[in-house]
Amino acid sequence: MPPPGRLIRTALVIGAVPMLVQAALLAAEEVALPLALAAMAVLALMSLALAWFWLLNIQRLLAALRAAAAEEAGVSVPFLAPRLPAVREIEEALTRLARSLQARAELVMRLRAADEAIVENLPDPLIVLSAEGTPLRANAAARRLFGLSRSDPAGGGDLAALLRHPTLAALVDRALAEGRPGSAELRLPVPVERDLLVQAVPMELPLGDGGRLVLMLSDRTEARAIERMRADFVANASHELRSPLASLIGFIETLQGPAAEDAEARQRFLAIMAGQAQRMKALIDDLLSLSRIELMEHLPPTGRADAAALLRAEVAAIEPLARGARILIEAPESLPISPVDPGQLAQVIRNLLDNALRHGRPGGEVRVSLARIEGGPRLPARPGVLLTVQDDGPGIPREHIPRLTERFYRVDAGRARSTGGTGLGLAIVKHIVNRHRGQLLIESEVGHGACFKVWLPTEEAAPAQRLLPA
Repeated sequence: MPPPGRLIRTALVIGAVPMLVQAALLAAEEVALPLALAAMAVLALMSLALAWFWLLNIQRLLAALRAAAAEEAGVSVPFLAPRLPAVREIEEALTRLARSLQARAELVMRLRAADEAIVENLPDPLIVLSAEGTPLRANAAARRLFGLSRSDPAGGGDLAALLRHPTLAALVDRALAEGRPGSAELRLPVPVERDLLVQAVPMELPLGDGGRLVLMLSDRTEARAIERMRADFVANASHELRSPLASLIGFIETLQGPAAEDAEARQRFLAIMAGQAQRMKALIDDLLSLSRIELMEHLPPTGRADAAALLRAEVAAIEPLARGARILIEAPESLPISPVDPGQLAQVIRNLLDNALRHGRPGGEVRVSLARIEGGPRLPARPGVLLTVQDDGPGIPREHIPRLTERFYRVDAGRARSTGGTGLGLAIVKHIVNRHRGQLLIESEVGHGACFKVWLPTEEAAPAQRLLPA
């Protein structure tokens, strides 16, 4: 409804001339007073009606223009009938403009949806940054890599660590300042080491979400891990296989020479040779297993498993080799957890049990417990599963504990080799725990056995962290 003041002013403008003519005719006594007053009343009413229709059309025309300027969808021009002739052409032109703007808005929305779909489904991780370097968007590959949620692209600790990396920070600043693409190679140390090639591409015109810089990441971790795996395998195999190979060669030469006709010596030497061959086989198997684990350590697991069922299965499998020791289990009937790699979790249990049986007291006890916890001393304060394996052996001196997960590190090398250990079991455990974004704690006191604790997160989007033994 037009404001009363504006309506009266407009009516006065419209009816001013006819009213003045009537007043002049009345002054010249050309018309009678009653007739002149009636004519002036009719003119006033007609002026008010015409002013009302005119202002109402103008108001709605103005509202439609503002909506069209704001590119609002479904712009319409709801004029009253009858319409003023002068407004009809404006109405038709505005309707055409509104339809054109609506079609343009729909096209822009389709282009933005296509842009988001392309970015979202690219196989390589991609992150969009604002002009201030704030992450605005991350595609599916980047969210998987850094553990992000779609609604909060800046919420991941891994991504924050990446953006704080000095090499990447310098690359982002340079690309934004110079407006030219650049690239850099960097190593991200947490939660596990990743080798990344980052390409920064500045946008001359901002993207639909305001992004001014696109970071394209190429994960080179696997390729670098394969290179290191080859070198490490050759170095480790050549070092650790030298002694059993020399022993085998020596026994073979003895059997071919002085002991060729000595049946008793032959049987004794063949038994020793079989043991050395088994040692080499176990060593190669563990080296290959460790290499495979390191190859995929940067990829978090996605499966599910019943940890209690896995624990009981591994205890049942290793009990025949317990050499008189008892294995005591404290665990619920069922304990489903995720995300987890069931095969690797079983390998952790198997290696810790084997380690406890080898280094525990002959005929002693190995206690194994499994429980769901909400945090604890030296453990993250969030839901997880805690596996504890405790033996009653001689214990481990404190100075050796930090190095127990190194390859081939042995507190007592002679005893470890005599019991068939390869020196790789705890290294395998450490890398599996790292892959699961968990934590390994080793507690021991000389004369009171050793306790190995493995904590694994059970939430799908649990924050990641660097994991090392205590």
